[in-house]
Amino acid sequence: MASKSAKTQRNSASKNRAGSGQSSKPSAVLNPPTVNPFSNKEVNSSSFATVYTNGGLPCRLVHGSVKHKLAWDTPPESLPSYDPILVTMAEGLSETRHPYTFVASAGFREMLAAAGASAKTLPLLSRLVTPMRQALSHPEIGVFEVALSSLLLLSNVVGSALNPSLKFLLVPLSKRLAQKHIKDKIVQGLQTLESNGGSQAVAMIKQKIPAYASI
Repeated sequence: MASKSAKTQRNSASKNRAGSGQSSKPSAVLNPPTVNPFSNKEVNSSSFATVYTNGGLPCRLVHGSVKHKLAWDTPPESLPSYDPILVTMAEGLSETRHPYTFVASAGFREMLAAAGASAKTLPLLSRLVTPMRQALSHPEIGVFEVALSSLLLLSNVVGSALNPSLKFLLVPLSKRLAQKHIKDKIVQGLQTLESNGGSQAVAMIKQKIPAYASI
């Protein structure tokens, strides 16, 4: 009787998982579903996802056999302005779903690496601060690491022009310093901000992170 009862309970649990859409197959864990950005279903929960889905960015994801890449309809260096494309890419840095994560981070990086990026980025700095801070404040460490790398790229491009906004971006960095596995990257990032921002940047870093040792 006990064996029959246990079997009944297992069958019931299996039916409950099936009814709730859950799967116990290993493949369901190892290969999570990818968002189809061109689906008609209302799966987009961010402004970046909506813009990308509606074709509002001059680039698209190309799936390679080894790695993915972006194909640009108009190369970044040929864009007359980065407004609002670079701001949209910055908003996408907080994404956690593929392909949005890749498109946003790669798009932001490639735009900043393009010839003439500085002149087209400087007018947008005030609008980049909020989405950059949101990405740096994201609870997922992977999002934070991408955001930190993106911030340093931005610093390399605009230099000391980032200083007026630096205090807003340092807060989420200071909160992560207690995490040992990411501390070294943050310290290296602060050194980059100092190198690009000069003495004014050092003063702001010291204000938010008193223990920081200037280079």
